[in-house]
Amino acid sequence: MIILKEQIQAQTINFIPRKMEATTIVIRNETTKEIVEIDAEFVFNNYYLQTTNIFTLKENTFYNLKVLNNNEIVYLDKIFCTNQTISDYTVNENQYVEHTTTNEYKIYE
Repeated sequence: MIILKEQIQAQTINFIPRKMEATTIVIRNETTKEIVEIDAEFVFNNYYLQTTNIFTLKENTFYNLKVLNNNEIVYLDKIFCTNQTISDYTVNENQYVEHTTTNEYKIYE
């Protein structure tokens, strides 16, 4: 998941795509279903594709992110928009509980 802020300044996203070429970003608001397409420039940076754009996002909202190279999908992810300090932001902090089971499985070869 990519965490971005609700702001009018440009923000940078980095991702590892299926292909090292991309042309378009498609962002879909999960609540309103509104779709925004951005013709973007991408640069290759240490195994990542990187793009810097102004993203029109609303706080506390999830978005579906699709990155295309023409019509081919090269990357899919989710975006969450928050106005918290990104470096301090956590998802489900301290909510992980170790999985335990009483089932015993034995595999014989």
